[in-house]
Amino acid sequence: MAALGWLTPRRRSATARSVLAGEASAEAARKSSQELEDLAPPDSPEEPDFPVLGDDRAAAFFDLDNTVMQGAALFHFGRGLYKRKFFETRDLARFAWQQAWFRLAGIEDPEHMQDARDSALSIVKGHRVSELMSIGEEIYDEYMAERIWPGTRALAQAHLDAGQKVWLVTAAPVEIATVIARRLGLTGALGTVAESVDGVYTGKLVGEPLHGPAKAEAVRALASAENLDLARCAAYSDSHNDIPMLSLVGHPYAINPDAKLRKHARDFDWRLRDYRTARKAAKVGIPAAAGVGAVAGGTAAAIALHRRRR
Repeated sequence: MAALGWLTPRRRSATARSVLAGEASAEAARKSSQELEDLAPPDSPEEPDFPVLGDDRAAAFFDLDNTVMQGAALFHFGRGLYKRKFFETRDLARFAWQQAWFRLAGIEDPEHMQDARDSALSIVKGHRVSELMSIGEEIYDEYMAERIWPGTRALAQAHLDAGQKVWLVTAAPVEIATVIARRLGLTGALGTVAESVDGVYTGKLVGEPLHGPAKAEAVRALASAENLDLARCAAYSDSHNDIPMLSLVGHPYAINPDAKLRKHARDFDWRLRDYRTARKAAKVGIPAAAGVGAVAGGTAAAIALHRRRR
């Protein structure tokens, strides 16, 4: 008990000097605490050091559209292909009708989904994968490079600087996603896979578009192959469609979130980041239903641009 004697009240009365010393110490503590709070970034009191330096069983997974890049990759890719006269007029008309149906109906009817996928894949059928990759490099410079969110790019770089791998995870074609990942210095990309034989597209998908639950399955499979601990990994997205992927990891982030994701993030105490202006940057893009592993996403915009020029 003697060791705990310092915890018991002193019997002697405090002198005026000791009271003064105590008050001065308390005031100095409050002042220094306030100064540190003023110097610290807004989120620092809530967040431990993250990502953890040297944790090779951790990685980061970033959604692409409106998370890493403003707008939709397929939208910008479609613009680039239209500029290069990659589409015929009848293709544009058909894709525009399908896009309009998805927007107006607001549902993902299986038959219409299959029709849209088949139509979109027909564009790339017979073309070489290397051709699309080369065009993708040009289109990145023309339309995408200036639309990368600096804030999200900094988050990805923090993981890289900590020695962790960083992947894009998107419903866009894996070839487009790979180009963007390479140009940003990331590890690689998970994307929708269109079948190819001897380097030539067959016009078929491998599985289904990498959307919603499929993204979560892709991340789970990659984590298993890479011996990652998902509880130590991070994921970033703007869309409630990616809640399955975000829920897989120990560090989910809502980036430029839509209303449903913002509510979910607040309910589950996920971290939020919004790099848009006060006007909320317009989400130029396509419905999730149209992310079919090819370029249908940009056709409606291409027609609009074409009409304006006329």
